[in-house]
Amino acid sequence: MGRINILEKHIAELIAAGEVVERPSSVIKELVENSIDSGATAITVEIQDGGVTMMRVTDNGSGIMRDDVRNAFKRHATSKVREKDDLDSIGTLGFRGEALASICAVAKVELLTKADADDVGTHYKIEGGDEVLMEDSGCPRGTTFIVRNIFYNVPARMKFLKKNTSESTAVAAVVDKIALSHSDIAFTFIRDHKKVLATAGDGVEKNCIYSVLGREFALNAVPVKYELDNIRVTGYVTKPQFARASRSMQNFFINGRFVKSRTAMAALEEACKGMVMVGKFPGCVLHIEMPYELVDVNVHPAKIEVRFVNERPVFEAVYHAVKTALIDGDTIKQIKLEDHSDKSAVKKPFTMSQYEVKKISGTPVTPPSKRNDRQAINVYNDLIRNALNGGKLPLSDSQSPFGNFGDLDIKADPESVYGIKPTQTQESTQEITPKQEAKAIAPEPVLKKAESETPADAHISHRENDIEDIKPLADIPPKYERFIGEAFNTYIIIERNGELIMIDKHALHERIIYEKLRREQGKKHAQYLLEPAAVTLSKQQHDAILEKKDLMSESGFEVEDFGGSTIIVRSAPSFIDAYDAAATVEEMAQHILENKSNVESEYTDWLYHNIACRSAIKGGDKSSPNELMALYMEMEKDPNYRYCPHGRPTSIVLTKYSIEKQFGRV
Repeated sequence: MGRINILEKHIAELIAAGEVVERPSSVIKELVENSIDSGATAITVEIQDGGVTMMRVTDNGSGIMRDDVRNAFKRHATSKVREKDDLDSIGTLGFRGEALASICAVAKVELLTKADADDVGTHYKIEGGDEVLMEDSGCPRGTTFIVRNIFYNVPARMKFLKKNTSESTAVAAVVDKIALSHSDIAFTFIRDHKKVLATAGDGVEKNCIYSVLGREFALNAVPVKYELDNIRVTGYVTKPQFARASRSMQNFFINGRFVKSRTAMAALEEACKGMVMVGKFPGCVLHIEMPYELVDVNVHPAKIEVRFVNERPVFEAVYHAVKTALIDGDTIKQIKLEDHSDKSAVKKPFTMSQYEVKKISGTPVTPPSKRNDRQAINVYNDLIRNALNGGKLPLSDSQSPFGNFGDLDIKADPESVYGIKPTQTQESTQEITPKQEAKAIAPEPVLKKAESETPADAHISHRENDIEDIKPLADIPPKYERFIGEAFNTYIIIERNGELIMIDKHALHERIIYEKLRREQGKKHAQYLLEPAAVTLSKQQHDAILEKKDLMSESGFEVEDFGGSTIIVRSAPSFIDAYDAAATVEEMAQHILENKSNVESEYTDWLYHNIACRSAIKGGDKSSPNELMALYMEMEKDPNYRYCPHGRPTSIVLTKYSIEKQFGRV
């Protein structure tokens, strides 16, 4: 007797159903995709007990015609594919014709549907693949599927289901992904009689993102719009400072279908490299539209994985789309101060009839309690003239923040450069007037005299004589900048247009050097060491460095085998000294061993990171004002300087409004 058996129909259907229906979320995915293919503009999903007890999907699509109801539940029955050539250009979400047959094989299914061509609707029941009822029914245009008691006839599959909470979460994730892929469809998700999701279906993608992913994601995402070689990439990507600890917020859609694509994921993270901190991952909602014949969606039972005819164009399109979006749409991080004020307190205008200015000698001085109009005009005159002067320091373009700042004029007179006069010391015994003391406490910038300004009369003060030469407000340059100083020998403070910009000088200088190395290549900055550095490595590290000898040379390092396990370093980029050059070569050797699958560009990128970090000015080091302002001016030239190579922000912004709020002025 032969050993090969022909399986009975219901057994074969249970096996086939296992490939499509794994859990309740699989059922919801198939039914919702069918609703989208039917042209629905509103879809409601409802589950109970994680979908194990009941699942309902209702849409206002085209419905199923009475003559097609029975055929719809047969295996390999579909309205979306007719010939084999149709498989080469699949434009619908469903196409295999297995979903309904698989669902009804393991659950009790009830269908209410009506098509435009039918006078009345159809009520159909099928359980375990066997028809139970078919009758007329009054129902609106569209389709409603009710699935009850999933896996009721397959106890072995039932025991593998997780807790109701976990199954509900899985269903919610499926609904979220599909809702993000079709912002023009109004989705409603009801879980255990509670509405947990509702999208507007107005076609505005950011509104959909707000509903699905939340307020923080929507407010901190920048738009993406790019096209390359018939591949169009649109959507949103989060700003680097709002990256997450996992990839759970990365959503990719190809021709309206949610997919998991390693190609797109790698392109996204490569575009954010150097902006996102190590261990963090950017979030996104990216739609990739491409010719159907260039992508194969028929490679996975759940249709969640795809295969590209050529992955390179897809990678490049996503990479350039994200890179362009971040350069154009990202801004300096703003910080908000917490409001610790007493909300119940009644805020009253602050008034002062008189105040004391303490002189150095300790004698209190009482200035006039009321300032006259002429004094107010003089103050206004100073502010306008400083704005006309641009508020910038007279640093030439030749002054560069690279290296040790040796070419900067750090001996310039502070008063002539910054408008800051030395304050009087405690030991001074010279008597000072209140007016002189006020200038010492709050020095004003040096103001350039306008060319049209007439000489001051003998009996009129210089400040009063300037009033006639003030230009209209419309002629004032929009940008106002002023160097304030440095905090903790680490953070540069700049006042600009009603904001305080705080800059991490190490992070910024590190980024500047890194970009210079990338742009001009490290070989151009190579210089021979006065005394070659010997580096003793392990045998594996020694061989790894010699294998990448050409790469090291292109990066500015000339290395030679000195015998045994020793490497001689004869030249290195000018940014680092001999000690750091030796340490860098040693670290590079270990990095090559630990990342053998990397491409050449990744090794070079890592090496530039290391050089930039070692050679950049360190936090806590003393720096001259000229050096600090030169760094700031370099940052203004290139938007890529917003982050250090490790992804930390180089600067943050503190607005005038947030400061005044702390003092109760607003």
